[in-house]
Amino acid sequence: MAQTVSIIIASDDRTRLAAVIEDRNSAQKHVQRARIVLLSADRLPVLEVARQIGGSRPAVWRWQLRYAGQGDGLLRDKTRKPGKTPVQLETVASVLALSCSEPPRNATHWTGRAVAKAVGGSLRTVQRIWDGHRLQPHRLGTFKMPSDPAFAAKVEDAVGLSMEPLRHAVVLSIDEKSQ
Repeated sequence: MAQTVSIIIASDDRTRLAAVIEDRNSAQKHVQRARIVLLSADRLPVLEVARQIGGSRPAVWRWQLRYAGQGDGLLRDKTRKPGKTPVQLETVASVLALSCSEPPRNATHWTGRAVAKAVGGSLRTVQRIWDGHRLQPHRLGTFKMPSDPAFAAKVEDAVGLSMEPLRHAVVLSIDEKSQ
């Protein structure tokens, strides 16, 4: 692509672009774009402008065309559509309902792949939904009761002592180390 744009800058635009370059708080992308426009207005060839800014010729052409078309478009990026489409509410509801229901036959819990297959989505979508709702169906909270028939009485005794300790009890410290 040859240089098809001839940039002519008004004096107030030139001072505004120079201020962008001199401002230490300006974003570097804005500084580079302003330098492209100012160097192009000085009638330097595209290859020389690209060399001075440390960029490429297509980048110079892009910002020359953008300035010629929009003028003030250097300091704003083009709007783009979002990268990922949001998950539909029906899908979120079905993933949550399925995850909180009984697991499939011969399984202890719902896995992400099983839910994704049942819902018709991807594993990553299911994981994002679970993370967003703080669900962890892969973690099982199990407690096995001991087989000791006197377990309940022992627990009551231990809890009772910790809640109401004996008032005049003497506690002896027994050293189990061999001497």
